[in-house]
Amino acid sequence: MKKNIIYIMCATAFLSSCHIYKAYDRPEDINADGVFRDPISVSDTLAVADTTNMGNLPWREIFKDPRLQSLIEEGLANNVDLQAAILRVEEAKVLLTSARLSFLPSINLAPQGTITKMENTGYVKSYTLPAAASWEVDLFGKLLNASRSQKTAYLQSQYSQQAVRSQIICGIANIYYTLLMLDRQVQITSDNVDIYKENVRVMEAMKIAGMGTEAAVAQYRAAYHQAQASLINLKRQVRETENSLSVLLAKAPQHIERGTLEEQVMPESLSVGIPLQLLANRPDVKIAEMTLASAYYSTNQARAAFYPGLNITATAGWTNGSGVTVSNPGQFMFQALASLAQPIFNNGKLVANLKVSKAEEKIAKMNYQQTILEAGQEVSDALHLYDATGKKLVQDRLQIEQLKNAVAYTQDLFQSGDATYLEILTAQQGLLTAQLTEVSDNVQCLQAVINLYSALGGGRE
Repeated sequence: MKKNIIYIMCATAFLSSCHIYKAYDRPEDINADGVFRDPISVSDTLAVADTTNMGNLPWREIFKDPRLQSLIEEGLANNVDLQAAILRVEEAKVLLTSARLSFLPSINLAPQGTITKMENTGYVKSYTLPAAASWEVDLFGKLLNASRSQKTAYLQSQYSQQAVRSQIICGIANIYYTLLMLDRQVQITSDNVDIYKENVRVMEAMKIAGMGTEAAVAQYRAAYHQAQASLINLKRQVRETENSLSVLLAKAPQHIERGTLEEQVMPESLSVGIPLQLLANRPDVKIAEMTLASAYYSTNQARAAFYPGLNITATAGWTNGSGVTVSNPGQFMFQALASLAQPIFNNGKLVANLKVSKAEEKIAKMNYQQTILEAGQEVSDALHLYDATGKKLVQDRLQIEQLKNAVAYTQDLFQSGDATYLEILTAQQGLLTAQLTEVSDNVQCLQAVINLYSALGGGRE
């Protein structure tokens, strides 16, 4: 009867511990279907699945400007955040190796020697040269789950490095295109400063000839000074942006060699792939999954803590002291001990630890699903931004064309006396605003491509 009870208890322990040895699998209820939307559809249907994925392209195929490529290479080689991420990967690799070695026995050499002298006797010398070995037998997966958890930490550090790498590539590209935008806006504003300066000269000459008024001259002077102030502000922004890019490249603030906005060539069509590829490509999604896997193994470790632990220790070596007498020469000694520890009552700590681990695993699972949804949002936003800015650029160019005509027509009417100086000034200011907006929208379209590339996990090694 007692044997039957023992067999039943052993069988129950074995069956309940089977889950402890199971490796992590992605939960089936994690949903990645339809996480981003097609910006073309007015019915808010989901983006059409595509086997290709822009995020799989090397960054050099996305950013083709040679100067930008040189800056990205410099950033990847020198950026402090990326170098720190690389070192963290090395740290995690060392810790993973240490976790794997925990399956092996540990061996220590602990030599000892004593000298004893009693009254009316000589010195008695004894020594011990033992090698002590200890080995924890992983019966219920404590070491196995600890090793697997450390492997997820190692993978997590690799994905973190990929995330930093992607951020650096896209960050440099964003700042570079911002510089090109500012350069173009400086050029447009400088041209308008020259125009306003010439207008002031013309109005002053017309006033002297009795064909204009001081009010007209004052209006043009005010417009001229406003354009000058805007030019000064744009040049300040250029300098600050150059400084920001220099720091990102881990070098002192300095001038950045660059091309022009008109030279930039970006992909004509954007492919986003199937939603499931977000799980395989985006570093932040993989980091969230590794966090879930780590929580899974922590729960397994909490379960394993309920089961007994078996430790085997052994000592072997030479000694000339047996504990009672001292012999010479020394003799070989060997001792082995096996100990089994079964938790019985630990003030509820094991139960509480298991409940906490299960709760953390649920939290990690919810965060994983939320990360996927946020990734889909970024893809949707980038697609819609690219589509919207492309359409807006068409309208911007049509507007500029009409405003140029308006300026020319107004000047002709002014010459014939059918328009006022204020109408000319208003037309010129409207044209300047439209030109600056068109440049800004052009760069926003480029940045939408960058955002989409980043959202699809682009920039991986």
